[in-house]
Amino acid sequence: MESAHYFSASPAGPFTRKPLTVELAGERRTLQTSGGIFSPDGIDKGTAVLLAEVPAPHPTGNLLDIGCGWGPIALTLALRAPHAKVYAVDVNERCITLTNENAALLGLGNVLASTPEAVDRDLRFDTIWSNPPIRIGKDELHSLLKLWLPRLAPGGSAWLVVQKNLGSDSLQRWLATELDASFAVSRESTSKSFRILRVRKASQ
Repeated sequence: MESAHYFSASPAGPFTRKPLTVELAGERRTLQTSGGIFSPDGIDKGTAVLLAEVPAPHPTGNLLDIGCGWGPIALTLALRAPHAKVYAVDVNERCITLTNENAALLGLGNVLASTPEAVDRDLRFDTIWSNPPIRIGKDELHSLLKLWLPRLAPGGSAWLVVQKNLGSDSLQRWLATELDASFAVSRESTSKSFRILRVRKASQ
């Protein structure tokens, strides 16, 4: 599949749901997926690394998944932090629909998937988890991260998984340069061919 296909708001081809069984938050879950989205047949390797490596999300407040796909990150956030509100954003209409439907299948009332534009600009996020869409191109990726990372709440952290050969080190350097002095950027771990980057907002 062309990568541009699943970065489109309205992918070509029929929106045909099919079952998908995966492990999320330590249990097997039966969900729905479809063609025309990112990683439709399971949990992407980078996402799996992120979910395995990062610490528990903030237990309350607002949490964010940037580029939600069919929902593995957002659903895990909601399962692990049932008293928090989880926002999931994507440009792909199928991803938004599937994430909301999968949340309903799991009985999760604390997930809201939408387009980025539908999220209140005044919201601040205590935890951000993302397997960012590197293949949209550097300029678009930078614009995406500049939109969301400055919206970390004081004391909040964003955790990003980035493949080493797709520019994780250069992205880390760019983030350190681009974000103001209230943010700290670090490489937290390396697993397989992926790095976990952390962006932390100062408490004051």
